[in-house]
Amino acid sequence: MTRSLRVPDRVTAHLLGSDIQDPVVAGLAYQGEQATPDQAATLVRWMRDESPSPLAGEVRGGGCRLAYIRERPGASGAALASSAFEQVGRPTLALDLERLRSDDDPTMVAALTAREAGLTGAGVVAGPVEVLFARGLPAVRAFSEMPALIVLVGSRSWDPAWARDVPFVCEAPVPDVVQRAELWRRNLNGDTPPGLDLAGAMAQFRLTAEQVHRAARAARMQAHAREIPLDEEELKAGARAQNAAGLERLARRIQPAVGFNDLVLPPDTMAQLQELLTRARYREQVLDVWKMGGPSARRRGLTALFAGPSGTGKTMAAEVLASELGLDLYTVDLATVVDKYVGETEKNLDRIFAEAERVNGVILFDEADALFGKRSEVSDAHDRYANVEVAYLLQRMELFEGIAILATNLRANLDEAFTRRLDALVDFPEPEEEYRRRLWERSLGTTMPRDANLDLDFLARAFKLSGGAIRNIAVAAAYAAAEAQRPLDMGDLVRATQREYLKLGHMVVESEFGPHFHLLVDMRD
Repeated sequence: MTRSLRVPDRVTAHLLGSDIQDPVVAGLAYQGEQATPDQAATLVRWMRDESPSPLAGEVRGGGCRLAYIRERPGASGAALASSAFEQVGRPTLALDLERLRSDDDPTMVAALTAREAGLTGAGVVAGPVEVLFARGLPAVRAFSEMPALIVLVGSRSWDPAWARDVPFVCEAPVPDVVQRAELWRRNLNGDTPPGLDLAGAMAQFRLTAEQVHRAARAARMQAHAREIPLDEEELKAGARAQNAAGLERLARRIQPAVGFNDLVLPPDTMAQLQELLTRARYREQVLDVWKMGGPSARRRGLTALFAGPSGTGKTMAAEVLASELGLDLYTVDLATVVDKYVGETEKNLDRIFAEAERVNGVILFDEADALFGKRSEVSDAHDRYANVEVAYLLQRMELFEGIAILATNLRANLDEAFTRRLDALVDFPEPEEEYRRRLWERSLGTTMPRDANLDLDFLARAFKLSGGAIRNIAVAAAYAAAEAQRPLDMGDLVRATQREYLKLGHMVVESEFGPHFHLLVDMRD
């Protein structure tokens, strides 16, 4: 009686001296952040603080086959794992689970990975583990229970349901602003723009070592292609290019093009925005370098609420903050997030924050009235659940390590318990006559031809409009003048104001339009 034994091609190839990986594993494998000795030395020194790695101790002592590294934005769990493997003389087999195809079987991929690790003596590091959640618990366990030394990496806290074994759990440290500046300096290879304070200029970008490497390379390539010296703007553009694209499926990405000079707001509001900018700009220095957050500080992010009527400049102010920080602005319409089914709103918010953690940007939750409009004294189960949704949003904002802003029209619906959990609350009032005059001038610009009899003082005095409404009127009037091929005149402006009034549900009263009432269009049937 005979039996045949078929040896897998990869095993045969290994026995014959080939180091070509299984094609399925090779499709997920990547060269990690220790691609060069210089990068490896920097990461080992920074991430282990010149002391033996706790993970390496577990590996060397054989006390644990499974480890889990939780990484905050800007940290690299894969780099920490690779450094530990290097200490004990093991090669690293690093897998990017985001490269899994929809038709890939996680159980098969895990088995092939374990075989590859067994043949080469490598330690496996795989992440982000969150990618496997959509495929169910068996997919997670296929990796956590593979017969190999495996280090999983993710942004969430370890869940005991993910494996039968008890893993060694640790958190990847985040390089502080000074350490990141040194990493930028190393990757720029002497091309640092003269006089630029790298620590201050790039403080807002929580990038891993590999992302800094790619960002610096992208910035140098762009500067070379444009035949300009490498400067701060090119470096920030390179850093922004490292943002993951997932959030753009849930939010609108805006590249800011405005500054503080474009805002027309009262001095107190401007001062509050400047204070918020200062906190955003120097939070790394104060919390990480000066350790002012204290050893037990949990909050790393910055949360603010912009409250005021529609059109008073809340979104524009968020764009200005993002512009001043060199970041992109991501706007999330909360009206599209709120769901009538219990629990679905929280799931939607969780997806948004999970993606937001992977970008360097300012997140603006617009139309927060969709939540706050339901916040009230609890009179029934529905009211109680509406308050739970708001509480959940605040909880996620507090855990978020970036900059998050809520915009609402319903300031009166916020109680003390709510506002106490915010870093800043900025009020945006309806503009007074002085500011309306400046808004009219700003909205009309300096290049459009104007009739000599244009009376902006009358418009500012007569019509109590927000900045958004004034801009709408200015644009509509400009189109009317362009169609008539003549300079902009008062007729264009008062007729556009009439239409804006009707759109807003306001009464068109002769006394308000005064001497220009005769220029209006008869809207009666």
